[in-house]
Amino acid sequence: MSALSAREQQSLVLLTDLYQFTMAYAAFRTGVADREAVFHLNFRKHPFKGGYTIAAGLEPALDFLANFRFAEDDVAYLGSLTDVKDKPLFEKDFLEYLRKMRLEVEVDAVPEGTAIFPHEPLLRVRGPVIPCMLLETPLLNLINFQTLIATKAARVCDAAKGEPVLEFGLRRAQGMDGALSASRASYIGGCASTSNVLAGKRFGIPVKGTHAHSWVMIFDEELEAFRAYARALPDNCVFLVDTYGTLSGVRHAIEVGKELRARGHELLGIRLDSGDLAYLSVEARKLLDEAGFPKAQILASNELDEHLITSLKSQGATIGVWGVGTKLVTAYDDAALGGVYKLGAVRAPGGPWKHRVKLSEQIAKVTTPGILQVRRFHDGDGFIADLIYDEERGIGEQTLVDPVDVTRRKRVPEGTAFEDLLVPVFRGGKVVYRAPGLPEIRQRTQQQLSQLHPTLRRFLNPHLYPAGLERGLHEYKLDLVLRAKEAAGLSGAQEDQA
Repeated sequence: MSALSAREQQSLVLLTDLYQFTMAYAAFRTGVADREAVFHLNFRKHPFKGGYTIAAGLEPALDFLANFRFAEDDVAYLGSLTDVKDKPLFEKDFLEYLRKMRLEVEVDAVPEGTAIFPHEPLLRVRGPVIPCMLLETPLLNLINFQTLIATKAARVCDAAKGEPVLEFGLRRAQGMDGALSASRASYIGGCASTSNVLAGKRFGIPVKGTHAHSWVMIFDEELEAFRAYARALPDNCVFLVDTYGTLSGVRHAIEVGKELRARGHELLGIRLDSGDLAYLSVEARKLLDEAGFPKAQILASNELDEHLITSLKSQGATIGVWGVGTKLVTAYDDAALGGVYKLGAVRAPGGPWKHRVKLSEQIAKVTTPGILQVRRFHDGDGFIADLIYDEERGIGEQTLVDPVDVTRRKRVPEGTAFEDLLVPVFRGGKVVYRAPGLPEIRQRTQQQLSQLHPTLRRFLNPHLYPAGLERGLHEYKLDLVLRAKEAAGLSGAQEDQA
């Protein structure tokens, strides 16, 4: 289910950049609208200096595609736009074309929860050039953010080593949709629950929460506040103990815990939200154990991320549940995934495909031509390599070439087991993919991570997974690059800068 309601989905057709419409209009006006194009959505480097990325955001993207149509007020708004001479930017015949447009594109995608690597297409869009253009920005918006957050969540949960991670980021998220999307993606990445009640309702994610410092401050004494909360919610008591003094707060929680037990209930735990979490958790654990509450959990929050959780564990912290908010839902310290949507091939009606390549002074930004697919090879121990190939050209030999460092190559033996990652998701204006439920996607994430070598999952200087172009595709790309440079007049010193 999307982070947005069905009513909101209806109005999202204008969720794109203006240049998508100006290009679409130019295509319409100059007679190239009947050309067919293939675009790929990918990214160039892992976020967080990591060794893997987790794909997410496909289901809301499919919701967007299924509801893609121009309402009357959308067309009216576009008709109100003007150029520098205050003339209509778009003429009426183009607006009528948009009004009648139905999304006749084919979309193939990597399932959510899949571990992916730079330069591999997460989505492939094929169809008439105008709708393909109009999909660029919204698909990037929907896929980039949730993929970023799912990856951050996977790292945080990896640091927690199987202990529950609760997503607590609603109040610090970038807007309502940012918060809902982050809750969804965090669950995909491995979080056990969210504090976001609307996300719980909309996506079926378990919701958890304690109480705030304000609850304690309403009362004259902390002990009185804990007792009042226990009377109201006797089977949901996790007390926030650091409003005044953390260890004295633990003692008050223990006192109320004994009163709960006498009434047939049990203290679930305490929450630490400030101070030296390693020291305080150790001391709190001693107090709880000595008082007869060995099963009471210690939950910690306060600007946590994968690095701080790792540090606390190395210090012997006795924290059993982790509440992670700001640094998870804002993807600290990587602001964006950096996904791109690039043309790979184009053809006139009835004609052959013409592969396209974009040049750049940065080798990582040189695009890969073709109609691309990703083949993942695996053995009994896990994933061993990913081969990006052109479906038109096929696979010659199973040798992959790193698109950034062509000296890095890997040969995959014939007969090695494999799967192709891009699967059909949208055909003939309809979604043809059975989107799994979030628990199933979350489980896929864990299964995928288990197939990665441990060196790929470490936070400092992770190993580089073998993912690259099929050797024939690499050589074909190189030839296209050289021809494009020659056509552009780039030679000698100029070529060195291109």
